[in-house]
Amino acid sequence: MDIFYKKLSKKIKAIRERLGFSQETLAKELGINRVAISQIENGDRKISAEEIAKLSKIFNMPTDILLDLDKDIEVVLEKVMEQKPKEKIGIRISVPQKNLEKFKEVLLYVLSKVGSKPNIGESVLYKLLYFIDFNYYEKYEEQLMGATYIKNNYGPTPNEFIKIVEEMKKNGELVKIDDKYFQYPQRKYLPLKQPDLSQLNEDERNMIDYVLISLSDMNATQINEYAHKDVPWITTEDGGIIDYESVFYRTSEYSMRKYDEKDLQ
Repeated sequence: MDIFYKKLSKKIKAIRERLGFSQETLAKELGINRVAISQIENGDRKISAEEIAKLSKIFNMPTDILLDLDKDIEVVLEKVMEQKPKEKIGIRISVPQKNLEKFKEVLLYVLSKVGSKPNIGESVLYKLLYFIDFNYYEKYEEQLMGATYIKNNYGPTPNEFIKIVEEMKKNGELVKIDDKYFQYPQRKYLPLKQPDLSQLNEDERNMIDYVLISLSDMNATQINEYAHKDVPWITTEDGGIIDYESVFYRTSEYSMRKYDEKDLQ
């Protein structure tokens, strides 16, 4: 297969991951099976012109932008625009409104449960969100929030977090507090409204509660060390996007598939 399709396959995978789509979800949208998506992303199968046209609609970007392999990818939050944006720079990927609202409700739910605990600063919060998302995906093979997590020195970081939090601050949904935890600077977030529990189904709430019970007593150092031993983290290059599909190769210590159903009830 030529270099163009190899590069295009990598770009399609990167966009899918930025949007928080699983291979199964994208396959359903395209009307093909999950194996075909895997083959496309691995460069083992050429994508047809018809599929490229469908992808451009799914990814909410013009076909010429999708096929331009020299442009970078930028994540932005999706919202109703009252006026046309100014000149585009690179590629702008929208976080679907459904995922955005789910992220907000999960964050409010987590903060209402553990946000006031002295150890729950921004760094710990990032890891709690990571394990909520990745544990849920492993167990149910569906997205919960579907946030994009980046591998950096401090552990998995949700790429959309800062923009979403700034919007929630403006809307009076939470407050940001810069404080200290022992001698270390700490940024905390406290909710100013209750989560809308109708937006979270029973499985989602059970998974969030499970992660909070298991991990919310850890300090930043402890939860960082714990996250750094998880296969999705280990198999990702520094600065790269952590692949949701890698949860299916977890060790027994982390795998949700090793637990009985009663452990999440």
